[in-house]
Amino acid sequence: MAVAASGTRGRPVPLRLRRRAVVAGIVVLWLVLFALLRGRQTLALAAADLTSLHRWFNDVNDTIGADRNSNPLFLYFFNEIRLVIDTLVTFVQTLISQPPDGRPVPRIGWLGVVAVAGYVSWALGNWRVALPAVAGFTLFGLQGLWQESMDTLALTLSAVLVALLVGIPLGVWAGMSSRVNRVVTPVLDFMQTMPTFVYLAPLTLFFLIGPASATIATLVYAAPPAVRITAHAIRSVPATTVEAAESLGSTRTQTLTKVLLPMSRRTVVMGVNQTIMAALSMVTIAALIDAPGLGKTVVQALQSLDVGTAFNAGLAIVVMAIVLDRVTTAAAVRSERTRHPGGRRRWRGPLLGAGAVAAAVAVWLSHTYVWAAEFPGGGGAGRSLASAADTVTTWAQDHLSGLTNGVRDVLTTTLLNPFQTLLTDSPWWLTGLVLVALGAVLGGIGAGATAAVCVGLLVGTGLWQDAMTTLASTAVATLLVMLLGVTVGVWMGRSALADRIVRPGLDAAQVMPPFVYLVPFLALFGASRFTAIVAAVVYAAPVTMKIVADGVRGVPATTVEAATAAGSGTWQLVTKVQLPMSRGALVLATNQGLIYVLSMVVVGGLVGAGALGYDVVAGFSQGELYGKGLAAGLAIVLLGVMFDRITQAAAGRTTRVPGRR
Repeated sequence: MAVAASGTRGRPVPLRLRRRAVVAGIVVLWLVLFALLRGRQTLALAAADLTSLHRWFNDVNDTIGADRNSNPLFLYFFNEIRLVIDTLVTFVQTLISQPPDGRPVPRIGWLGVVAVAGYVSWALGNWRVALPAVAGFTLFGLQGLWQESMDTLALTLSAVLVALLVGIPLGVWAGMSSRVNRVVTPVLDFMQTMPTFVYLAPLTLFFLIGPASATIATLVYAAPPAVRITAHAIRSVPATTVEAAESLGSTRTQTLTKVLLPMSRRTVVMGVNQTIMAALSMVTIAALIDAPGLGKTVVQALQSLDVGTAFNAGLAIVVMAIVLDRVTTAAAVRSERTRHPGGRRRWRGPLLGAGAVAAAVAVWLSHTYVWAAEFPGGGGAGRSLASAADTVTTWAQDHLSGLTNGVRDVLTTTLLNPFQTLLTDSPWWLTGLVLVALGAVLGGIGAGATAAVCVGLLVGTGLWQDAMTTLASTAVATLLVMLLGVTVGVWMGRSALADRIVRPGLDAAQVMPPFVYLVPFLALFGASRFTAIVAAVVYAAPVTMKIVADGVRGVPATTVEAATAAGSGTWQLVTKVQLPMSRGALVLATNQGLIYVLSMVVVGGLVGAGALGYDVVAGFSQGELYGKGLAAGLAIVLLGVMFDRITQAAAGRTTRVPGRR
């Protein structure tokens, strides 16, 4: 017994247990110092107050506005870019949405657009893709949102075109050159970490408010998936295939065009899919800087708490997202099948030719006749949908308010308020030290240094309290996301049937732009920060569920069988084997959940979330608060970078822990 006890005392404590003990010690010390120093040095700033940095941003904005037509940098660079983008957007809009000079209707009316959408969907996919596309585009007109939908489509297509013209060649270059890939990857990581709101304010500084700025913001946001996925596709081509082509005398250009691009075609098309989805998401949010389309309708409805109108426009956004997603996904599948033609392929050419003729006739009719250009009817279906949404909202508020208010009050009282008070009422230096210490313990010295820099810059923005309020909402929402993600993800990972049932719904949920999630919860919970938190949970949960499910599924079957043979029950198997062995996936899920939640909590500034989200929105609508809104965007970036760096570093350390003793 003495020997056993001595052996136990001599056994080293696992690193993860020591780390947990240090984290617990930091939190306890924080709580003790909070009790002693509460309310001191909190860096509070009233909503209408400005710091010297905010005033400097306002002065810079005024100076740029005054010099816009005289400064060479604007005359020959920024203004030229804006002119080119504006010309492209105007051209696409005059084609399908807005009347050009001398015509009462667009160049191509509703009949032509529906016919082209159906034909392209059929050509890239099949009739199962074409029929929903035709139905979806027809629904836009029945909803009374034809022009708004076409404006959204025009901005999306313009942004995607430019993003692909830049993104695919850059992705090919990064895929063929390791040096370029090392340079590009950190930039892409940073761009994809930034919440969508953040792109808007600085771009309006150089390109003004309007469709051109919205399109530029959209293409900047949508380009990273095209670059990253194209580079991955090129690098994934087997090296033996490339070497065989080079040994036969292929030049670098021939290897690219004859081997690399054909063999990576499906993955590149999937990159196009992700670019389109990102662009559609950004176009709706760009309504805050006067982008036309469905996003503007949703923003105006949310600001006036008009749930019915927001639901009608939100449904149109969802339908457009689903149609574009199905078409591009089908194109990816078909690009793979072109190397294995089936027996019915001989009929496809003549049918496509006949379809092209029919689409051309429809385009001509819509260009020539008003009845084929202006969608018939007055949008009765849209009014009915809005009325039904209002009725459901009224019923929910009358009959479910006790339940919804109870849930809101419990979570707000037990989680949100205490944590927010801890963050905002602690001295700024104490909270900053805690964040730096947690970053160093969880992610290492590098993550701690990044946290220190971010904390210092957050103080410099003059929005420390608003940043801490946003941090509290983000942390609470992320906790709820992980509870939901682990529960459903473990179920999916352990059951193939559950995965087949749940995953299509998760895929569909990830297609929807962030704005859409606010509408139903605005009806249930009213305008409050809790509405933004719940919407953020629903928005971020799908990606965490998928990552957790993949992590659980990746646990070796032999390990699970051995634990089962040793008598482990389901609960023991999950908590003692599958979750511990998928720690890396759990930390990665936390990373992605944080980034998604931060993006959505900020969007929630439109429905009463306050803090940094409100500062950004107010900066767009009130000229004197522009500088404060720009500083709020910078604060959001700093929070995102700090979260991303700490969680990514923690994920890397976690995957190495099992090998240590």
